[in-house]
Amino acid sequence: MKVVRFRLVVVLAGLLGLAGCVHSPPVPMYQLDAGSPEVPSQKAGMSVLLGPVTVADYLQRETLLQRQVDGSLTAASDGRWAGSLAADIDQLLLRQLSWRLDSQRLVLAPGNPGFTPEVQVLLTISRLDSGPQLPAVLEAQWRLLDRAGKLRDSRLVRLQEPHTGTAADQVRAQSHLLQQLAEQLAAAVKPLEGQAAAAEEPARKPAPAAPAKAKPPQQPKIPMAAPVRTDVEVFRF
Repeated sequence: MKVVRFRLVVVLAGLLGLAGCVHSPPVPMYQLDAGSPEVPSQKAGMSVLLGPVTVADYLQRETLLQRQVDGSLTAASDGRWAGSLAADIDQLLLRQLSWRLDSQRLVLAPGNPGFTPEVQVLLTISRLDSGPQLPAVLEAQWRLLDRAGKLRDSRLVRLQEPHTGTAADQVRAQSHLLQQLAEQLAAAVKPLEGQAAAAEEPARKPAPAAPAKAKPPQQPKIPMAAPVRTDVEVFRF
């Protein structure tokens, strides 16, 4: 009788284990898609400092959030981010900008010692999300500073991308929005190439006039003798 009970306990434990496996399937993990940016052909190119890139607090987590119709956010049950979303955003923008500017001289903030960029891109991403019934939305602001720290451009952007509703397609849509943002950034940065350095050059001073040649010292003039007639001809000086 004891043996039968033991077997029954083992069978029940096995069934409970199988039930747990059925109810806890592995959760898919996602990363942003950087597209297919090519490696820049120029070894040098324009020097750009990307960052700091500030991401909204609610995005700094592994949870894949879903925007609901009422505006609320809920955690997705069928997916999450594989690692840091902020780090993925940095790398996507870096690769996209490097390709679009055809330059390998792009560095993430805080930069490297001795690196002096022509342009610094300050970026704030205040929103990047989507939902089963809502499109993917990206809201951001960028500012461009030249080498002297002068503000050269500033812009607020709002981009939107439709999707089919699945978690995978939402991630694709969000990735595409960031690629569009990189395209707009590259278009704004490119015209500043070389302008920052030119603005730093001091105005050329006119060449100093050649010094006048020193005149040779003049000999003291000796007054001419004027004759004075008297009984004796005398010369007066």
